Amino acid sequence: MSNLQGKICVVTGATAGIGRMSAHRLAEMGATVIIVVSRNPRKCDEVVEAIRQQTGNPAVEAMPADLSSLQQIRALARRFLDTYPRLDVLLNNAGAIFTSRQVSVDGIEMTWALNHLSYFLLTHLLMDALKAAPAARVINVSSDAHLMGTIAFDDVQFERRRYSGFGAYSQSKLANVMHAYALARRLEGTPITVNALHPGAVATDFGKNNSGVWGKLFKLFGRFTISPEEGAQTSVYLASAPEVAGITGKYFYRCKPKPSSRASYDVQAQEKLWRLSAEMVGL
Repeated sequence: MSNLQGKICVVTGATAGIGRMSAHRLAEMGATVIIVVSRNPRKCDEVVEAIRQQTGNPAVEAMPADLSSLQQIRALARRFLDTYPRLDVLLNNAGAIFTSRQVSVDGIEMTWALNHLSYFLLTHLLMDALKAAPAARVINVSSDAHLMGTIAFDDVQFERRRYSGFGAYSQSKLANVMHAYALARRLEGTPITVNALHPGAVATDFGKNNSGVWGKLFKLFGRFTISPEEGAQTSVYLASAPEVAGITGKYFYRCKPKPSSRASYDVQAQEKLWRLSAEMVGL
């Protein structure tokens, strides 16, 4: 097991599933782990306490933030920068699927706000802390759902076309991969690496925020999935393995690089997405 003693790691969406398991594993390796969670503060405290006790590592802290809110992402970044001198690992893991169209406090379609814009803005705001680390790693948890995704540049928020939960989700997961590639290109020649990954079909609380038939389907789907421990393997590998030091701009599954969709490699589309995202988050 890699030794992460002295490393500072941020894991978003870490109250359950692969986010929580990733945070647990990184803490086990001796890292200082900051988990970013948006649910109730009591749940945050319980998760932190459980990870501390199970790993014997007291250096685990929660920073609550609703990652669908641009204001809360900014407040989170300020709090982190005021508290820590640098950031060694940023694991962008938070995400959800919404079967009916919802909007964030900023009036942005919720899937796009939470699954893509939170990755984009938080990474941007923590860039100085990443640059202050000897060799920082940025990891975007995407999904093979991106293979079916297209970025509808004229309507990313499903304002004019009929809303599709899976359509919105697969679009956001494609955006995660394209963001990783565009950022890796911008950071070429620096010691910071940026990669994306598919965790596999994982048995988590994912999708259970939906009611009715959809909620039941996600529960049923859970019977055919891998455990959160297995699902977290690639995230933890990219965060800690010495052999991926210096490897950047790749898409991983089961701890190995694999090709992502053809659409994800379109540099012009990546740049268009970058400009659109920057505009939407007010950069």
